[in-house]
Amino acid sequence: MTTPVPYDPELEPGLAAFLDLVERIPLRADTILANRAHFDTIIPPVADMIGDHPVDVEDRTVPGPPGAPDVTVTIVRPKAPIADAPALYSIHGGGMVLGNRFFGLDGLIQDVLRFGAVGVTVEYRLAPENPAPAAVEDCYSGLVWTAKHASELGVDPDRIVVTGASAGGGLSAGVALLARDRGGPAIAGQMLLCPMIDDRNTSVSTRQYDGLGAWDRNNNDTGWNALLGPLRGTDEASPYAVPARAPDVSGLPPAFIDVGAAEIFRDEATDYALRIWATGGQAELHVWAGGYHGFAGFSPDAEVSRSAVAARLSWLRRILRAT
Repeated sequence: MTTPVPYDPELEPGLAAFLDLVERIPLRADTILANRAHFDTIIPPVADMIGDHPVDVEDRTVPGPPGAPDVTVTIVRPKAPIADAPALYSIHGGGMVLGNRFFGLDGLIQDVLRFGAVGVTVEYRLAPENPAPAAVEDCYSGLVWTAKHASELGVDPDRIVVTGASAGGGLSAGVALLARDRGGPAIAGQMLLCPMIDDRNTSVSTRQYDGLGAWDRNNNDTGWNALLGPLRGTDEASPYAVPARAPDVSGLPPAFIDVGAAEIFRDEATDYALRIWATGGQAELHVWAGGYHGFAGFSPDAEVSRSAVAARLSWLRRILRAT
């Protein structure tokens, strides 16, 4: 194993708490269902996340991909009347095999109120029961519906940002590629937080965190194997499911790419930003010293976490032309 980058000491208590939640059952092919059940128990009840926040929350069933089931989205809007609001289209994480659309809902609610935005979070089919491209196609279908119903939702269709962390970051990148190639909705920006975008799992950073960290190289193998099956590691894997394999990353909406220096996705996230810049595209890359996977959520009071959140909000204000 290559020597890992050390964690920021201020982050270590949060990492320990994170590991206590997720390491009870090692994530392997034969434990995905057990991990999924456990993961769902750590997502707070929706009513608790809403609390006394002045928002309305509504579920909708919308058309899915051609020949596939419908897709469920949850819409979060401020109770105060809005018009021509920005939209935050949120895709949850979970390594392509875990989670649901309510994972991260509490943070989405905060951003909806902070920016006077409409939030939409999408339920997508999980692997291995639903291999690629099911997940990214579900996410794209939800985005198409959101854009088509912008007026009904009180949304400015020119100010839709696609956002997600980990698997959600990878799916957000895939959705941006699909929208470009299909002439789909105009996306104002793509926010890719510690994104899972490369199935090859061979970078230096993946080897540094083999058996170490909140999402290690072994977990990554499990997630990609489940998603791609026999196509994993081949040129037949869809670039919409594996954005790092996209031969052309030109013409994409501005990207915000955020990753810890002490996690497996560091190198693939950095490479994606480099490739976007090479085409003349816009990308803002932050690699946070000593940051583990998902550090800002589990160590919110650490100095580096506050800096990461401030950078994310600054980019959103600029992209959404908010004050």
